[in-house]
Amino acid sequence: MLILSRKVNEKVVIGDDITVSIIEVRGDQVRIGIDAPKKIKVFRQEVFDAIREENKAASVSVPVIPQVDFHGANREQL
Repeated sequence: MLILSRKVNEKVVIGDDITVSIIEVRGDQVRIGIDAPKKIKVFRQEVFDAIREENKAASVSVPVIPQVDFHGANREQL
């Protein structure tokens, strides 16, 4: 992990097309701005973790398929 010190209005460049700007420092909170192409997904860690857990739960859940009685139904009902 690279650890850097930055002041307000200073930036960090990642690769050719991502810039992280320090917008504000207030107490123990730091506001940052991230300029990245739309194809790059940027999430807060807690949001990313929630999405990952939701996707994991969806991948192991079993869909409920309703039972259809094809023997007793006439063709117009199908």
